[in-house]
Amino acid sequence: MDYKFFAMISRMKYINRWALMRNTINENISEHSLEVAFIAHALALLGNKRLGKHYNAERAALLAMYHDTTEIITGDLPTPIKYYNKQIKSVYNEIEENAERQMLSYLPDDLREEYASIFSPPPEDAELRPLVKAADKLSALIKCIEERRMGNVDFKSAEEATLAAIHKLDCEEAEIFLAEFIPPYDLTLDEQA
Repeated sequence: MDYKFFAMISRMKYINRWALMRNTINENISEHSLEVAFIAHALALLGNKRLGKHYNAERAALLAMYHDTTEIITGDLPTPIKYYNKQIKSVYNEIEENAERQMLSYLPDDLREEYASIFSPPPEDAELRPLVKAADKLSALIKCIEERRMGNVDFKSAEEATLAAIHKLDCEEAEIFLAEFIPPYDLTLDEQA
């Protein structure tokens, strides 16, 4: 039997983010998911090394890699629409759950449970969810900074709102990342060298 899970996963590169914004450089969910994985891994390590936490950094990266996978089916619904009201958010959650089930149906039975635990992390991964959420927001902030640096003022208010949303998460690891790793995004390559 042929299983189309990975053929579908490879389509992540065709789903662009920031649909309501004029982009200097398009960003797809494949690129975004990898960046979120890098950041989630770093947040977990910061928590472990500096805050006495005991995160599974590799699991955090894995959850982040797959965090937007259902958008292969649903597309990337812009944040202002997704969170416009509780009714829209509720319906969209149901759509995402259906998309998740559909994606899992593309796997052989012996792998389905493993991937189900990545798409919908079990309670033992609860401490990693805020890190993935923070990494997702940090990746969005990075996109806003990059667009602003290229002269695209369309991202100015998105950058301010995203930074405020990160602070609102009350995630110590994200605050450390903001302080130590975000400033170089405002530097040129020569200034970084």
